[in-house]
Amino acid sequence: MNKETQPPSPRERFYRRERRSVPAARAFAREALAQWGVRGRADDVVLCVSELATNALVHGVPAGRGFLLRLLPCGDGVRVEVHDSGGGVPAVPLDPGESDEGGRGLLLVSELADKWGVAEREPGKIVWFEVGGA
Repeated sequence: MNKETQPPSPRERFYRRERRSVPAARAFAREALAQWGVRGRADDVVLCVSELATNALVHGVPAGRGFLLRLLPCGDGVRVEVHDSGGGVPAVPLDPGESDEGGRGLLLVSELADKWGVAEREPGKIVWFEVGGA
């Protein structure tokens, strides 16, 4: 991240429960990262955003609702949060089958991010990750 006189401002955007929200979230994240001067791990961040946005739409967003994507500067990196109103606690699958079409999103996030986790909110949850050295 570029060291400027003023730290970059957090960015956030709300997305409705529809397929085009995932590519829109990726584009929004890529644009914010570029404006902040994040280059080193931008692809990792955008891939993780894509996985969490997809998970929110598939598992965490009830009909008629949406999710909030929040990007925050965090030290020399970035923190990303996906807020949804669905229940449940996401977890990395222990052994996704080779023929399974899904189940690898959080596995990718756990491998690419420096830290990740789930926090409660009412209603729903926040799934977040941090990437340093961006």
